[in-house]
Amino acid sequence: MIVKEVSTSKELAQFIDFPWQIYRNDPYWIPPLKIDVRNTLNPKKHPFLKHGDAVKFLAVRDGEVVGRILASDDPHYNEQNGTNIGNFGLFESVDDQEVADSLFERASAWVRKKGRNAIMGPTTYSTNYECGALIDGFDSPPRLMMPHNPPYYPQRIEAWGFKKNKDLYAWWFNDPYDIVKKWQPFLERITSRQTGITVRPFSKRNFENDVQRCMKIYDHARKNWWWACVKLTDAEVHYYAKQLSIFGDENMVLLAEKDGEPIGFSVTMPDLNEAIRPLNGRLTWRGLPIGIWRFYRGLKQIETARMMVLCVLPEYRQRGIAERLILETLNYGKNTRKFKAGELSWTDEDNAKINRIIERVGAKRYKTYRVYIKSLK
Repeated sequence: MIVKEVSTSKELAQFIDFPWQIYRNDPYWIPPLKIDVRNTLNPKKHPFLKHGDAVKFLAVRDGEVVGRILASDDPHYNEQNGTNIGNFGLFESVDDQEVADSLFERASAWVRKKGRNAIMGPTTYSTNYECGALIDGFDSPPRLMMPHNPPYYPQRIEAWGFKKNKDLYAWWFNDPYDIVKKWQPFLERITSRQTGITVRPFSKRNFENDVQRCMKIYDHARKNWWWACVKLTDAEVHYYAKQLSIFGDENMVLLAEKDGEPIGFSVTMPDLNEAIRPLNGRLTWRGLPIGIWRFYRGLKQIETARMMVLCVLPEYRQRGIAERLILETLNYGKNTRKFKAGELSWTDEDNAKINRIIERVGAKRYKTYRVYIKSLK
């Protein structure tokens, strides 16, 4: 068996295609769009690669691909957090410890050459993107931009010496007892007490201005979060904003303001994975845009959503702002968009305040993702 750096177009295709081998019998896996994966790995298209570095590796045994891994280095992350850590991500492997060990060894060797003394993951580039290994909740599909993996991955990761760094929670809002109706009196009560505080939808007319207002909140609030959070670059902000402008619903992106100044926001997206799932990774067949047509038809049939961001300035927490953002989103999603359920993810296991709020308004913790770390000294 050898582990080699991806250097040719054929090897890149093998790197992208390999998950189909791992998940061919997994009923919950969502095949990603191959063009999206290719763009994620393209230095000319992905914003992280404008300031960070990454390399792809394939494990090959007897001429057959048996694993893959991405090693990455984010100088911004280390500068902002005073750390010296590299990352691994996009880890996929057959159920064989030798294969997993070989991939981790190669990724760690690359991280060491970058001068780093620890490796963390799985994270695709940084915690601003897909991160964590699923350790429970394997019996349902992943939602938009959330990872999925076989149950044996945590064992393979831990066997190489990785230790738990942080657990991240995903929460599920299933509304059989009408959460919105139940909490309507509470919503009215806290709204009446919030003098000068308003919650409004995102404005597409003033799109750039509202993006900047949201980032002002995010940059201030993240300083009190888990140390792994890293400030987004302008390129990364516009990367996410573009996706939001294309597929988002402004009524599901809410901005809380106090006397006109931003104090909190939430971002909820329709679960595009529902429309992506039937395409098996392709938007075209024999040059025809059949997949594109099926995707846009599928957008109209989406039944769930994912709240991706819930952010309130520290001085305005425990004042009903987060509850209001959640409940107004649920109200619109249930009664206007007719969504049947939704996910809020992810939250830090140590963020007891926000986790209590989410439980309080009716969500159930149903998936746990673990980020691992290992010293390379």
